[in-house]
Amino acid sequence: MTLADRARKIELLLLDVDGVLTDGTLHYSDDGIETKCFHVRDGSGVKLWQFAGKRVAVISGRRSRAVANRCAELGIEIVRQGAGADKRPAFAEVLAETGLVAAQVCVVGDDWPDLPLFERCGLAIAPVDASRDAIAKAVYVTTCPGGRGAVREAIEWLLGLTGQWESATAMYRTHGSES
Repeated sequence: MTLADRARKIELLLLDVDGVLTDGTLHYSDDGIETKCFHVRDGSGVKLWQFAGKRVAVISGRRSRAVANRCAELGIEIVRQGAGADKRPAFAEVLAETGLVAAQVCVVGDDWPDLPLFERCGLAIAPVDASRDAIAKAVYVTTCPGGRGAVREAIEWLLGLTGQWESATAMYRTHGSES
């Protein structure tokens, strides 16, 4: 099976948060409140993926109100936070909830907790600044670092590989989007 054939089966983009949707830096205020920075192009990419008729899910080892807020803003309904170092149970929950099989999922991750999902999913993608182990197991490594457009690049790559880029961007231009 070619890479394009595998990509055509993908219905769900499963994203890690720290190091993928963010640059992995943890910011705390003097009051101990955690904040996160998200890149607008990653949000636009998520909307583009959704315009292509695909779904997005998030699994994070940590919990953050900022993640819940950003996911709600982007219309990401499947969010599992606090998964800890073993994300496999959360992955199984996502598959059960969506009715998909692992071959229909593309995981974008950056470090050891994501590696068991890389081994189970249809396609694995890592940002360029991911751990050496994640890069070694990924089928595609973005040129953008995590939190700086890696998710958008992954989506552009997938849609281009499957021939859906033009139709998705046409929908985006027609309907617009807050990202």
